[in-house]
Amino acid sequence: MILPIILVIVFVIVLIYARRNAPTRDCRWREDRTGDKGSLRKYNCVACGAEAYRSEGPPDRCLKGLEVPHL
Repeated sequence: MILPIILVIVFVIVLIYARRNAPTRDCRWREDRTGDKGSLRKYNCVACGAEAYRSEGPPDRCLKGLEVPHL
């Protein structure tokens, strides 16, 4: 009887710890309407400084490592 309770507690602790390390934990996206391009909205991250253009809302993960390709 004790074993299932211990397994549930361990499972909950692992879930909480795994969520803390989510790729978006520090990013806070703000919409910048002055930089819109047509139907794409510009979003700036206050934490890491990344910029993103999206049509369906702010990004759900950190985009800091992604660079704009240079031609």
